[in-house]
Amino acid sequence: MTTTATATATTTATGPAPAPRWARWAAHAVALCALPSGLWRIAMASGVYVGYSDQVLREVFDIPGWGVAYVVGLSVFGELAALFPMLLVSERWRPLPPRVLAGLAWAASGVLVLVALWQVVVAFTVESQTYMSGGTAHAVWAVVFAPLAAIPVLMTAVTWSYAKRHRAGRRPANPVAVGSRLP
Repeated sequence: MTTTATATATTTATGPAPAPRWARWAAHAVALCALPSGLWRIAMASGVYVGYSDQVLREVFDIPGWGVAYVVGLSVFGELAALFPMLLVSERWRPLPPRVLAGLAWAASGVLVLVALWQVVVAFTVESQTYMSGGTAHAVWAVVFAPLAAIPVLMTAVTWSYAKRHRAGRRPANPVAVGSRLP
């Protein structure tokens, strides 16, 4: 037990600090925010009534047919993408160098923010065509997809935490550039 404590102490002393608790919670929250919409899509693909008539499912979404593969694939891809922030708070597994991972995380955060802003603009400027029947279906859809709005904020917070921790862990290569004087 003392060797584990010693190994952990040396790892943190030489590398970046571990992720703060709030960043870990935020990374887990991203995955949880994507889960309801993915489950809703899977329910739609398996034939559970989610507000669309059978005719709309056949003609618009091609369910049953290739639409099932698309909807299930979209759900799986969305959940796998939502697990990306877990890499930023993990101390055990680093598939890429910190600088590359930070660049990917900032790019993902930027894309998520732009997509969220685009969705808000579209929602308020374009009358979207809906095929749902009934107010209950719209309410359920809104409750299921509402958590997706939190993902850009959470992802940006986790990315900022990761970049801050790994920037603080780097040592400058040239001491002259940091402001020390030469004799």
